[in-house]
Amino acid sequence: MTRLTRTVAAATLATALALVSACSGGSDSADAKNGDGTSLEKVTYLTSFGNFGRDSYAWVAKDKGFFKEAGFDVEIKPGQGTGAVIQTIVGGQADFGPIDLTGGLLQVGNGVAKDFVAVAAIQQRTMAAIVSVEGKNIATPKDLEGKKLADTPGSVVRNLFPTYARMAGVDYTKVTWVNGEAQTLMGTLASGQVDGIGQFVVGQPTVEAVTKKKPVVLPYSNVMQDLYGNALITSSKIAKENPEKVKKFTAALLKGLEYALAQPQEAAEILKKNVDATNPAAAAAELQLMAAYVRSSNSGTAIGTLDSDRVAKSIAILQGAGALKSNITPDQIIDFSLVPKA
Repeated sequence: MTRLTRTVAAATLATALALVSACSGGSDSADAKNGDGTSLEKVTYLTSFGNFGRDSYAWVAKDKGFFKEAGFDVEIKPGQGTGAVIQTIVGGQADFGPIDLTGGLLQVGNGVAKDFVAVAAIQQRTMAAIVSVEGKNIATPKDLEGKKLADTPGSVVRNLFPTYARMAGVDYTKVTWVNGEAQTLMGTLASGQVDGIGQFVVGQPTVEAVTKKKPVVLPYSNVMQDLYGNALITSSKIAKENPEKVKKFTAALLKGLEYALAQPQEAAEILKKNVDATNPAAAAAELQLMAAYVRSSNSGTAIGTLDSDRVAKSIAILQGAGALKSNITPDQIIDFSLVPKA
């Protein structure tokens, strides 16, 4: 844990335990026309989940005028997680939004969802992790044997655990899982009812604030390097009928992502300006934690790239875990003609 993370942990709690409402104000909405007088195209964008620091790059793209330069008047709304984002976009109530790509593969491979495509990576590595706290005698994956973990039944962290365990040299049959709710998992860990929980690495400040103890984090990416994190999606209909719109929007959003990572404090203040409940220090800390997952050694030179071979390996990991009911291919979930080139 960094000093910054420890400093902002207490302040993070109020922000991170509740979703906050988004407003649609900002520089794009101030003028519905470009400088040349042409009208801006209205677009609805969903965040991945609420309006925390990890999603602030969309507000940066709006505030800095990147969307407007690309010809869009963007309304940003808080998303409710992978399944809900997919459903809303496929249903036509939104145009774009990020989902956990592994979660998307699970939805497609199990016949839960269809008619959407990923067009860019947000994080090149999964942020999924097992999180414990000091005092639980957990320092390595092997230490999870004999321990009790909690997560929601359908979470990516939990569903992938048998595969993670095998790759990390853990006997997963010696690990007990109990059901929990996303909103109460950290409290369950704080109360001592369990030894660890399923969580994302950027949740470290909140875990420390709730438990009053230093988190111990076991990132899945340490042993499952081919799994992506969040990816930007749109409907198959939009991708097919208006590919140039997709390319322009993606470029503007990724420009916001790059800016937010380079200027996390400014990005946090931009989020605060648009979402009043934001704690800027906490938001900046999340961006700093997320930065290493947006760029990685095997991601190529450009932010947003997706590699077919890596996605195929991700599918193989899920199939090996028995998590997919049907065989799928990378092309069923990703439109590589629209993905930024490395």
